[in-house]
Amino acid sequence: MKATVFHGARDVRVETVPDPSIHKPTDAIVRVVNAAICGSDLWPYRGVAKWAAGSRLGHEFIGIVEAVGSGVTAIAPGQFVAAPFSYADGTCAFCRQHLYTSCEHAGFWGGTDDDGGQGQFVRVPFADATLVAIPDAIRDDAVKRTAVLALTDVMGTGYHGVVSAGTQAGGTVVVVGDGAVGLCAVQSARYLGAERIVCVGHHAARLALAERFGATDVVDSHDPDAAQHVVELTHGGAPSVVEAVGMQSSLDLALAVVRDGGTVAFVGVPAGMETLAFRRLFSGNVALRGALAPVRAYLPELMSALAGGAIDPSPVFTLKLPLEGAPQGYKAMDEREAIKVSLEISTP
Repeated sequence: MKATVFHGARDVRVETVPDPSIHKPTDAIVRVVNAAICGSDLWPYRGVAKWAAGSRLGHEFIGIVEAVGSGVTAIAPGQFVAAPFSYADGTCAFCRQHLYTSCEHAGFWGGTDDDGGQGQFVRVPFADATLVAIPDAIRDDAVKRTAVLALTDVMGTGYHGVVSAGTQAGGTVVVVGDGAVGLCAVQSARYLGAERIVCVGHHAARLALAERFGATDVVDSHDPDAAQHVVELTHGGAPSVVEAVGMQSSLDLALAVVRDGGTVAFVGVPAGMETLAFRRLFSGNVALRGALAPVRAYLPELMSALAGGAIDPSPVFTLKLPLEGAPQGYKAMDEREAIKVSLEISTP
């Protein structure tokens, strides 16, 4: 089969790799229909994260079940399914608490040991616990079929951010970051009924999309007075703040605009975060929460919301390419020419 393979900084290739097979009774083989390139995929691409040459890439995919192991009972061949960005056994103490990313047997797609989502086929461990069936209302609608790909990571992560930040109907939320996760956090805040939603970023087109997704205000993060503007817009700071970038500057900004007694949820993959304003947390009774989203916990609700038309994150995909175009897709995201890339791999 063909798959995207990492060879070094800014060196991603589509190559022939071995076809996956059933290893354990709880496995399934999924033929990938669509996969996505994630902002976190750019960390190895840029050389920030040190990955081994030969690693598979991609952790966001939807597809058709081709085969299942003898122990799989909830998933059947022919089903259209979505996979969260990590797999879990569904039975351990963490899974029972819906903290699937802390599962005792959790794993992540790609790397040197697992198939990456950016390939023609993927072996899925713990298929019953990991895969979520996609209803026909989504499968038969091209726009919703694109949108459901976002639920495997960025929409679930944005949703985790606003939930962890304590977002309330009628409340105020600040989202720091205008990438795919930040934009999905804006839409999630609107879905949860927030009345005032401020998005902070520095790309005009992305901030315009944030307004389309429900932001009531947008602020340029490159403005030296950005924090003050946000504090003024929120009448002294927001009770709920989502940090969706993962940089030191974005965390500092989030802590600067949260109201005393409020919560900052950080869901951007950390890259270069080295200091934390402990005095601000202590003196302001500010809670810091969030982090790695247990997307599997949110997939059923978000799937239902998408099927019913309550959410639509499809506009975050601004470039669609065939699998062979993956290197072009990485370059486009690296150079900020695309928010998020969808790879069209096979027919649903």
